Amino acid sequence: MIVEKTAVTAAAGLMALAARTAPKAKGQDEILITLLTSAQQKKLSAAMTEYGTKHELGFFLRDAKNIAKSDACLVIGVKGNVPVGINCGACGYTTCAAFTKASAAAKKRTTSFVGPNCAVRMADIGIAVGSAAKTAQIHNVDNRIMYSAGSVAMNLGFLGKECTVAYAIPLSALGKNIFFDRVA
Repeated sequence: MIVEKTAVTAAAGLMALAARTAPKAKGQDEILITLLTSAQQKKLSAAMTEYGTKHELGFFLRDAKNIAKSDACLVIGVKGNVPVGINCGACGYTTCAAFTKASAAAKKRTTSFVGPNCAVRMADIGIAVGSAAKTAQIHNVDNRIMYSAGSVAMNLGFLGKECTVAYAIPLSALGKNIFFDRVA
């Protein structure tokens, strides 16, 4: 399986490239990308298990097992508190200045992600994640986009302190897709 693992790692690099070069609003790149090391993957799986147990979220436990079995895991995040500067109002604030003020005043959170977030930056991360998953599919690498793993990876600091939203894409190359027919 060494050949397959090497190929998965190469595909992960191409996925990171696809996410980096994906279209972004006004050409402003606020996307953060990391390919987890084996040690980080183990830490992520353990933290997901702990979080899922503590909060009685079975899908975190299921997803933690997938992370542990994966050959690689790409995490894509965004600096969602950086406004685009077009005063579109999609974030719920009338101006980007009002959004920035609200973002700076945000209290300690108890949620998976940091908010508020610029809606346009949320579109940017969606396009980047979609581009990465498409690249995995083109190269026949089994994958699944995971909110659960992304939120825990972000909270573990794998994307730095500026990250406000993240998704993980674990990758596998086995005879059976480990992300299919999963038991919650």
